[in-house]
Amino acid sequence: MNAARNLSMLLCLLVCLSGCTGRESGRVPERYSLYFLRADLADAAGDGALQPVDSGIAAAPDAAPDETARELLSALLRGPESDAFRNTLPAGTALNSVTLEGSRATVDFSRTYASLSGIALTLADYAVTLTLTQIPEISMVRITVGGQTLDYRDRQSFTARDVLLLPDGDVVGTVTLSLYFPDASGVLVPEERTLNLYEGDTQVEVVARAVENGPDSRELYAAFPEGFRVRSAWQETDICFVNLSSALVETLPENANLSLALLSLDRSLHELESVREVRYLVDGEFLDHYGDIRLMEPYARISP
Repeated sequence: MNAARNLSMLLCLLVCLSGCTGRESGRVPERYSLYFLRADLADAAGDGALQPVDSGIAAAPDAAPDETARELLSALLRGPESDAFRNTLPAGTALNSVTLEGSRATVDFSRTYASLSGIALTLADYAVTLTLTQIPEISMVRITVGGQTLDYRDRQSFTARDVLLLPDGDVVGTVTLSLYFPDASGVLVPEERTLNLYEGDTQVEVVARAVENGPDSRELYAAFPEGFRVRSAWQETDICFVNLSSALVETLPENANLSLALLSLDRSLHELESVREVRYLVDGEFLDHYGDIRLMEPYARISP
């Protein structure tokens, strides 16, 4: 128990609490930062040891997010130019690939990355996460080595919110439920998850955000098409309201399966005991259709 508490306290000291990513702040930075470890931790008091350093890479609104991610990771692997910082990624690590599924980026490194463990691995994972989640289209990062997850990790996917809200004392509650994601054949499959609730969160918000971020399992796929987001979600009595954006429909790929996306979200939200019905709005208004989906009839839980 004491060892775990000491680890949490140490992580709190090491993780940068002052650097805020573009997605967390709601703003796209003019230029992206890279996250490096201070060479002298005595200089980190009060600011955290992982610090943002200007990458020199401009944030172009029309740039492809996967290309931007590769550019940032290549710069991160090269390491800091200043002696005041050092890299959390081990020398000799190579980037194999970056792929995007919805708002989750999967980063695959060479086997050298697997030499990390403990605090060193955590810091490297967080440096990659904080760097990539500045990109507005990326909210979650999954890191693999040679195409495989590191089984000795406590978790396999990371968000900037998780990093910036350490230690565990900022978690005010959890909710355990099944989220629904499609398998390779497009069938929705339940994935049991325990989601953290931070101060100000509601259960329907964290469920919607988790569905947006995609599954943890490599056997399942993101239900949301790339670029698709929920504007907001809230609950009144036993009814959950989900607000969608009309502007997003025009930007989605032609093969985007909105029906599967909403069904995934709907089934996941209905896993909450407090939710009896899910109703959809578009730009804050009740409409007949969203794209080619009819919205007049709310999806209601069917009693056995």
